[in-house]
Amino acid sequence: MPMKRWTLATAVLSLVVAGAACRSSPESEEEQAEQQAPTVDTSRREVAEEEPGGIVVDFKDGTSKAEFDAWEAEWGVDLEFNSVEGEHSGVTIARGVEDVDAVLERIRQNPAVESAEPLRVYSVPPGEEAVSGLDSSLEETSKDGYTPNDPDYPKQWNLRMIHMPTAWQRSHGKGVVVAVLDTGIAYEDSDDFKQVPDLKGTKFKKGYDFVNDDEHANDDHGHGTHVAGTIAQATNNGEGVAGVAFEATLMPVKVLNHFGSGTSADIAEAIRFAADNGANVINMSLGGGGYSKVMADAVEYARKKGVTVVAAAGNAGRARVEFPAAYPGAVAVAAVGPNGSRAPYSSYGKELDIAAPGGDKRQGDAGGILQNTIDPRNVSRSVYAAYQGTSMATPHVAAVAALLYAEGASGPDEVEKALYAGAKRVGDQAWTEEYGHGLLDAEASLKALGGGASRWPSMWWALALLALVLLTMRGRERPGYLNVLVRPAFLVPLVLATVGVFFARSWFGGASGVAGDVVNVASLPIPDWQRIIFGRGKLANPLFYSSLIPLLLSFLAIKFRGLRSAIGGLALGFAGFLTYAAWSNAPALAWMPFHFLAMPWLVINTFICLIIARAMLRKESAA
Repeated sequence: MPMKRWTLATAVLSLVVAGAACRSSPESEEEQAEQQAPTVDTSRREVAEEEPGGIVVDFKDGTSKAEFDAWEAEWGVDLEFNSVEGEHSGVTIARGVEDVDAVLERIRQNPAVESAEPLRVYSVPPGEEAVSGLDSSLEETSKDGYTPNDPDYPKQWNLRMIHMPTAWQRSHGKGVVVAVLDTGIAYEDSDDFKQVPDLKGTKFKKGYDFVNDDEHANDDHGHGTHVAGTIAQATNNGEGVAGVAFEATLMPVKVLNHFGSGTSADIAEAIRFAADNGANVINMSLGGGGYSKVMADAVEYARKKGVTVVAAAGNAGRARVEFPAAYPGAVAVAAVGPNGSRAPYSSYGKELDIAAPGGDKRQGDAGGILQNTIDPRNVSRSVYAAYQGTSMATPHVAAVAALLYAEGASGPDEVEKALYAGAKRVGDQAWTEEYGHGLLDAEASLKALGGGASRWPSMWWALALLALVLLTMRGRERPGYLNVLVRPAFLVPLVLATVGVFFARSWFGGASGVAGDVVNVASLPIPDWQRIIFGRGKLANPLFYSSLIPLLLSFLAIKFRGLRSAIGGLALGFAGFLTYAAWSNAPALAWMPFHFLAMPWLVINTFICLIIARAMLRKESAA
């Protein structure tokens, strides 16, 4: 009889494997689970684009001006807060330093200093040009879904490419704050600055101008307004064009001057400002300047605060993602043209996460991304211009992240999981250097958040497998369905392994320091703790996506029999998680010579987890 029961179990799991194989077909790829890929090389350092004689020092929070003033004579430098906001962030700068390396070496020895480095310059990625003379070759409207009445919407091929008409039926981004760190936004009438007409009706949250150190983050370049328009241009207002998350709230944060360049100090401080003032998403369509620890720390700070950081991969057209997109914790975005192929200018590489429409003039003038912005020669004049660049691709991803938050995503991990699960694969690989996890698909990502990539299917699989395990036991061995489920020692580990403490981010998302780290870990299922331990990567660690943890803990049950119920629940939880990972088109796993090996790895380890669970749940009297 036991053999027959295990034959039944084998048959059921065989169906799981067969189903997973079927779901790997092109028709079902929109429902794939999160795909991961290689970890960023944070050791990369570039010395280009440094401001001569400039340094930036990031002090620990709470360090006062009086304190670092007392150290300046020893260091031989005159430091000042980078802005009024610097008193909160601890970011200071100095210019005109004669021996930068010697001064930095002395400063870094002070325990109050978190990081000290040359002041670097970042800018609008080169090669982003306005495209004029739009024709009607791409003016096709969608026959399905929500179609706004904006007269130039038919020219926005980019919105149809990511399936916005059907995505808009689910979410408009209401209540979500997106900070645009750029050249500013033409969001108000102030002196010579005028709000562009197609942003009237768009909601704004108070931002800051870190270039001029005031509260009016007005655009004197045009780039930032164009980027902001893709995110939340007023839509269905009978004017101009549409935006992706048109009910979201924009936070204008100026970090680039009228030449389109800015410093690492301003950008790092702006990231912290946005995270501290209610931003859910940060868009950075800028790059270059090399690695900056001050900026890397700021990105990490924002992510721990529950903010999704999205950045442009760069326009150098080479196999290297630029900073800040390459920092761990940022979503790096490449650009494609109207035909869905990587645009020739778009950078790519091992840190890339996803691709989105960025425009390609080779497809004709209509191949650009059209939005309402300002004429850089006259800041009070409004124009409709089509740009191309990874800067244009990035706000598409940031805006879809806003749609996901509006639909209940609890934090950057869940947002990224849905983004990557919904992305349309290019080729047969889970992840590639040219497209990351694939091409952005707003509709599929929203579906993934609500179903395919949500936490709950792992729980349902675990409960189904529990029933299967109990059915394979003889009557005297079986503890009983309800006896198992009402036992906290069993149920709590099962929940932790399948869904985690899912409410942790919504309840305690503002926690920082050690408490913030605990919240980040607790909100994830145990197998996904590998994201916290090993950092943001694109390859899932196979040691966590396996039976290893339940197997090692099962040895404790030999001596401590009171742990058997808890280990049984943990093993069932892992079995449910791994089964769902296989069912939803297995993630890319590290150390696998071939991608197809991920599937048998998950299935074999699911079997091992079931064997462990069965052994742990048997009645001791029947042994």
